Amino acid sequence: MKFVYSPHYEADIGLHVFPTSKYRLVRERLIGKGLAQATDFIEPQGATRQQLELVHKTEYLDDLESLRWTERTCHAELPLTEEVVDAYFRSAGGTILAAEFAAKGEKIVGHIGGGFHHAFPGHGEGFCLVNDVAIAIRVLQEAKQMQRFMIVDLDLHQGNGSAFIFRNDPDVFTLSLHQESTYPPKQASDLDIGIADLAGDEEYLAALQPIWPEVLIKHKPEMVMYMAGADMFQDDELGSLKMSFEGLKQRDRIILQETMNLNIPTVIVLAGGYARHLDDTVAIHTNTFEVATQIIGS
Repeated sequence: MKFVYSPHYEADIGLHVFPTSKYRLVRERLIGKGLAQATDFIEPQGATRQQLELVHKTEYLDDLESLRWTERTCHAELPLTEEVVDAYFRSAGGTILAAEFAAKGEKIVGHIGGGFHHAFPGHGEGFCLVNDVAIAIRVLQEAKQMQRFMIVDLDLHQGNGSAFIFRNDPDVFTLSLHQESTYPPKQASDLDIGIADLAGDEEYLAALQPIWPEVLIKHKPEMVMYMAGADMFQDDELGSLKMSFEGLKQRDRIILQETMNLNIPTVIVLAGGYARHLDDTVAIHTNTFEVATQIIGS
């Protein structure tokens, strides 16, 4: 299994609920568990301005590159430094690279980064400066490598930026299962399933299983972009769902086994995860990739 990763993702954002060190720690855990070797990790370049402009507006990108604190940049709730902007541009490049590997025949590609689904064309939101998954999709569409995509967004929070970006694109199906009562203000995905507060494994999986894989078969995507958020965990600081480690692994099996069965290449991005103990977030993300390697090898 190929992994995309850059040490530059670990940007200094100060005292913050978003642990950028998780990317390095997931890589170390994968190697430590024997799930990957150092040679399995490919470092991406940053997305180019031309690639970023396939999704984002010129004036917003100008703000980011000039480190201007404006109405367009302030809602991402991040410090605006060269290091931070570079991390997000590199993460977009990482999702592009992972998608290109998948387009060339890799069954599942893991990006230890990405999933910044709250970024809109003209502004950032919710720890998200640029929408890496949307950019990767537009890059592959423009290159005519693939046309039809499905975003399977299983982060705690609805992918409002992605839903907005693809609202008029019949070739990109957006599916979001999320805690209904929490951030953000919702946009309309192609299929939204709101989960009630305090729901655990049984309730969450009961909402997912009836629609999967029927929605996958109906849309017929050429590639799935899977946002495997860790923030449904029972001890996450930003949510109030009550999923266990095993429930999250079962979620991953449901999604990845079916994309494998249907021979649909899949890119995994990490999205959110804010457990009170960082090791729990690292364990959840590592488990997602462990499930993927088991499915590839089965």
